[in-house]
Amino acid sequence: MGRRIDVDHMVGASDIAQRLGWRHPELVHHYLNTDPTFPRPVAAIGGPTRKTKVWTWPEVERWARRTGRLPDDTAGQS
Repeated sequence: MGRRIDVDHMVGASDIAQRLGWRHPELVHHYLNTDPTFPRPVAAIGGPTRKTKVWTWPEVERWARRTGRLPDDTAGQS
């Protein structure tokens, strides 16, 4: 059986960028490719040539807190 995920916690790169106060969602992919501590996506949704990666916000939030990248006003967003 696969991992159970609360769909209310699922976020894409645009959601993550917005919650962390980043101007560009591409930063999410930058950290995914360059920071081994950045959470791995929990799924990739879409067709064979283009997939949209999704994460769980609690995992990204823990990473952002641990690395000092979480703005104060995002505490409690879930």
